Amino acid sequence: GPLGRVEVICQAKRSPMSVRLGSGDFTYDALDGWEKLPEGIRLIESPGVAVDSEDRVYVLTRNVEHPVMVFDREGGFLTSFGQGHFSNRTHGAFAGPDDSLYFTDDGSHTITKFSSDGELLLTLGIAGKPSKMWGGEPFNRPTHAAVSPNTGHIFVSDGYGNSRVHKYTADGELLMSWGESGVDAGQFIRPHNIAIDANSQVYIADRECHRIQIFDPEATNVLRFHTMQTS
Repeated sequence: GPLGRVEVICQAKRSPMSVRLGSGDFTYDALDGWEKLPEGIRLIESPGVAVDSEDRVYVLTRNVEHPVMVFDREGGFLTSFGQGHFSNRTHGAFAGPDDSLYFTDDGSHTITKFSSDGELLLTLGIAGKPSKMWGGEPFNRPTHAAVSPNTGHIFVSDGYGNSRVHKYTADGELLMSWGESGVDAGQFIRPHNIAIDANSQVYIADRECHRIQIFDPEATNVLRFHTMQTS
């Protein structure tokens, strides 16, 4: 299950030793030198990591020659893919229930879906053609995407140039969007990451608001954490 999967933190600048983070059942080691890269290949910045059901680790990098690097659970380099499909502003990675990979690129304003062997299956958005900033339409510098394990719907947080969340069918048809700029329930300043649980509840992390809001799949505000202090 997901809790048994390997969690890794890859850093372009390595610290001199490993660091343990978290507590209790949620304790993780940031392993210095975990990745074993071939000569001449560098991670550069690595804003997203996803792990599939076979414990293959997909590291989304800002190395445009090797945008997605694939490792085994021990850090052995397997392959890379995605050259020509990403800018140098990649942002988020997600492994779907069927091991499809979803990558968010805030530089090209797209979300791309790949098979686990690197075949491009779907693109949301048009590369290099952002929507109007703060206009509400997808996408203006999206940040992350996640998939419902029950319906296959794709949810996208959008992002640096919008204060919105978009919901798509598995085939890429836009179903709805919600959110606007602000600090009240259902509003966002910087929707930065997204996750979906086994009950299809949608978790939106808002970086500038320092909070997580939880919605049902139809965007009814269910619960929010860490109400922003405005005084």
